Amino acid sequence: MINVIGLGYIGLPTALMMAAHGVEVIGTDYNKELVNTLNAGKTTFKEEGMDRLFDQAVDGGIKFSTEYQVTDIYIISVPTPYDEFSKKVDTKYVKAAVKSVMEVCTKGAIVVIESTIAPGTIDKHVRPIVEANGFTIGEDLNLVHAPERIIPGNMVYELLNNNRTIGADDIVIGEKIKELYGSFCQGEIVVTDIRTAEMTKVVENTFRDINIAYANELAKICRSDDMDVYEIIKIANMHPRVNILTPGPGVGGHCISVDPWFLVGDYPGLANIVLAARKINDSMPEFVLERMHEIMKDTGMTDVSRVGLYGLAYKENVDDMRESPTLQILNSMDKHLSGNLVKVYDPYIKKDVVPNQLHDLDDFLNSIDFVVLLVGHNEIKESMYKLKGKVVLDTRHICELEGTYGL
Repeated sequence: MINVIGLGYIGLPTALMMAAHGVEVIGTDYNKELVNTLNAGKTTFKEEGMDRLFDQAVDGGIKFSTEYQVTDIYIISVPTPYDEFSKKVDTKYVKAAVKSVMEVCTKGAIVVIESTIAPGTIDKHVRPIVEANGFTIGEDLNLVHAPERIIPGNMVYELLNNNRTIGADDIVIGEKIKELYGSFCQGEIVVTDIRTAEMTKVVENTFRDINIAYANELAKICRSDDMDVYEIIKIANMHPRVNILTPGPGVGGHCISVDPWFLVGDYPGLANIVLAARKINDSMPEFVLERMHEIMKDTGMTDVSRVGLYGLAYKENVDDMRESPTLQILNSMDKHLSGNLVKVYDPYIKKDVVPNQLHDLDDFLNSIDFVVLLVGHNEIKESMYKLKGKVVLDTRHICELEGTYGL
């Protein structure tokens, strides 16, 4: 039996996928309401293919509990935020989970940490806890790092098809966990040492963050000298070895916007490009606010209540608002506009989370004259005709209406 600890955006799909492929799974989370929802037969967030996967997992016998289980394999998938001051990974949730496992596990149990962690985290923070509690690593308890590689919006597909990395002290233990993930993963699974696995995951997300930062910095440069950044990127990408991304309003989610800080925090003075990229991407919500202010001035608009922000999620077609650029914009809006007056709408966010949030697209558009497109949901892509006659700031480069403003 596998005990999956943490049933959030990563742990739940992982538990469901294993159960759907014949593995006996019990998912554990301290959140009683979440566990009760799952036991009632409902998923806790929207994701393409999740409902079907959930049904398959239930048919496969998956169970959900607030209690840690007595078993020989644990998969820990709890949050790993970073400290805003030191920029180092905050390991409190991982350490708490490991401590709880040691209270119930059998001798020789394998603890797999799926949570993304900074290089050296297991050596610095996990091993000392295990040893301080009287466990001998390699005999009483084995440690493995198997970083997740999925993204909201395409979780089910990526769980099945993405390559995976397994980091272990012992190659035999690594191969055993590889076999477990191989029950559903059709991608290549590489077994390596723990620190390499830790570093690899952080490097992957940092690479993406740097690429995004380059596109965003180009947008700022081009805006300063009245050049079309989208046309420039389009032409530059005609070169066979160039692939510049599209600029956007900022970087959200719990991976790209967080993981690079682990390197900045652990390697001060060395992670210079990484730090510069983080600063550029974190500055984009403020840049969007500046563009809004410029456009309102150019069009003679003064009524802030007729301004609308489309999208609260951090990316298209998901209900995940973690580190959302829109939320960052709203938090900073008092510098230029009144954040309590602008209208906000997202078809995936059903509950009221911000002031003046509407829940119908037509009601939203009828209440505004100036719309800022912050997320490229399919809904708005299919409804562009409804934006005719409005002032549009398109931060995602999805609107082809004449007169649309870009970054």
